[in-house]
Amino acid sequence: MDQVNHPPHYNAGNGIECLDAIEASMSSIEFRGYLKGNVEKYLWRYTYKGHPLTDLEKAGFYLDRLIEAVKDEERNPKPKN
Repeated sequence: MDQVNHPPHYNAGNGIECLDAIEASMSSIEFRGYLKGNVEKYLWRYTYKGHPLTDLEKAGFYLDRLIEAVKDEERNPKPKN
């Protein structure tokens, strides 16, 4: 069971991961901000919850997603209105 990349409680019941639903509900700019916020959250509190490695891995997960989102935008820029 992968508690960092695919926690089972994030897609319970419907097979859709919560993160995918969140991404679909936001603009790309909003989603990048969400990812950045999660990186900061897990880095901020990793020494306080008793599972520092898990929180650092979660921060890394969100950072990797943010990096991929930025790469995707650079490869496929959206036209400006």
